[in-house]
Amino acid sequence: MLKAALKKNNGWLLSVVAGLAAFGTYSCMYAFRKAFVAATYSGISFWGIDYKILLILAQVIGYMLSKFLGIQYVSGMKPNNRSKSILILIGFSWLSLLGFALVPAPYNIVFLFLNGFPLGLIWGLVFSFLEGRRNTELMAAIMASSLVFASGFVKSVARYLLQVHNVKEYWMPFLTGLIFVVPLCIFVFLLNQIPPPTDEDIAARSERKPMTNIDRKNFIVNYWPGLLLIVITYLMLTVVRDLRDNFEVEIWTNLGYGKQPAIFTQIDFPVALLVLTVMALLITVKDNMKAFIYLHYIIMFGCISVFIATLLFSNGFINPIAWMSIAAFGLYLSYVPYNSIYFERMIAAFRFSGNVGFVMYIADAMGYLGSVSILIYKQFGSTNISWLLFFKGAMLIVSVIGAISAILSLSYFQRKYHRTISSIQKVVVL
Repeated sequence: MLKAALKKNNGWLLSVVAGLAAFGTYSCMYAFRKAFVAATYSGISFWGIDYKILLILAQVIGYMLSKFLGIQYVSGMKPNNRSKSILILIGFSWLSLLGFALVPAPYNIVFLFLNGFPLGLIWGLVFSFLEGRRNTELMAAIMASSLVFASGFVKSVARYLLQVHNVKEYWMPFLTGLIFVVPLCIFVFLLNQIPPPTDEDIAARSERKPMTNIDRKNFIVNYWPGLLLIVITYLMLTVVRDLRDNFEVEIWTNLGYGKQPAIFTQIDFPVALLVLTVMALLITVKDNMKAFIYLHYIIMFGCISVFIATLLFSNGFINPIAWMSIAAFGLYLSYVPYNSIYFERMIAAFRFSGNVGFVMYIADAMGYLGSVSILIYKQFGSTNISWLLFFKGAMLIVSVIGAISAILSLSYFQRKYHRTISSIQKVVVL
């Protein structure tokens, strides 16, 4: 019944239901991925390495490897297998958290690797329900706000279990996941009710279909300079975003807010609303290339905001909450487009036959490879630097490199687009 209603009303009703279903699904996924970082596991180390660092490394390495798998797996996924795959992958991840609780340390570290591996595929599978539609911006903006909101919300829930109910640190990740099992099933059911894009959607955004090896090779050959710049920008943003996600508890503790579990949601909720609003406004831009250009400006603005806010805080002009709020807004304003509508508009502008999953997972794989590398460097190359100081330095460096790469990317794609249009016009004249 719902599927028929959504097919009949392929406008605002579909956009809101699809966006909320995607938002809910990915937010629930965070409960299985990020709850464990709300614990500190203080005073525990193995082989001379902090235990929490080992856990994060294990999970991020698994998550990173799944991104490389996703380049082919997600881009080649048939639509009727998506929802089932989401539940199976998250279910496996949840069982891994049970293993983490039951098996003593340090042997339980392997279960964090097993937990992270399937979760890296979820974003692409969920976004596949939304791409290639006239209202993809609105749906994607709602979904992408989960990147900002879910992390803080899950950490607040996890810290509540630890501090109020005295749940043991090893059991807390599994029990946090348990709270979200039923909502996850409901949201995935709603995702499965979304009808495929209409003929009008295809005319406006180009057809989206599973990609073959030849399709993937042609895409890389045609756009590799721009793709390289995208990877550089996204790698930089992923590094600081992952640092913030994994060590936010330590950063807030260094800032003097360690005993306030609500601080995560207090900062992330308004940031999520602001980023959602900016992304959703792009639905008013019908010209795909024009929207693609605007996205570059948004990314540059986000990077500049991070840079200015960090400088102001470092020199004592703003307080920690103002800094974390402005920096989070700028960071996610730059990061979220790559996870929602940047590649959507890119494919639509150049009318390339394929899907968002392929190019997004190339960028994601490189981004998390960078994240793993930075974690290893922080642990073995700069052990005397606190997470707060390391995070501040990373924010300054990444904001500069990210802004420069975005400028170069814009220049490349504008030239590429004009050459493409000129070629088409020549063919038409002939």
